[in-house]
Amino acid sequence: MNRKLSNDELNRISVDEFKSTNKTPIVIVLDNIRSLNNIGSTFRTADAFIIEAIYLCGITAQPPHREIQKTALGATETINWKYFNQTSTAVKELKEKGYQIASIEQAEDSVMLNEFEVNSDKKIAVIFGNEVKGVDQEIVNESDVVIEIPQYGTKHSLNISVSVGIVLWDLFQKIKK
Repeated sequence: MNRKLSNDELNRISVDEFKSTNKTPIVIVLDNIRSLNNIGSTFRTADAFIIEAIYLCGITAQPPHREIQKTALGATETINWKYFNQTSTAVKELKEKGYQIASIEQAEDSVMLNEFEVNSDKKIAVIFGNEVKGVDQEIVNESDVVIEIPQYGTKHSLNISVSVGIVLWDLFQKIKK
């Protein structure tokens, strides 16, 4: 039988230790996300994988916000974040800083996530789009690559927070190899 670990046994690092830890070279860009729960969940998942930053764009709400905090569970205190009125401005800044821009979207000539190879010479910015409209076409056009999560059921649609978890886990594993 496996005994669950207590919170004291999890060896959690402090906020200060987190801030001084080497970050995973990934920036998450949220392109017009309307759900506060999705935003909070993204912060929490970013914390789990020690992600560099989250860029909040357009209608995407910003901390502090009670509904974001409910799902973030304090991760808004650990993850660096920045707000942009326009997603294109965030993408421009990331390109100038040498990031590979990857939209997470279903598109012509997309690369399946399981087949995507991480370029170890570049940091990567992954863009997740609006719950209904997805990543804006203008942003898809500005992307270096479009990555698609393989799906085999009838919906071919995942919640943003689920997509963030899948993509970050996959990229984290590939980067840490």
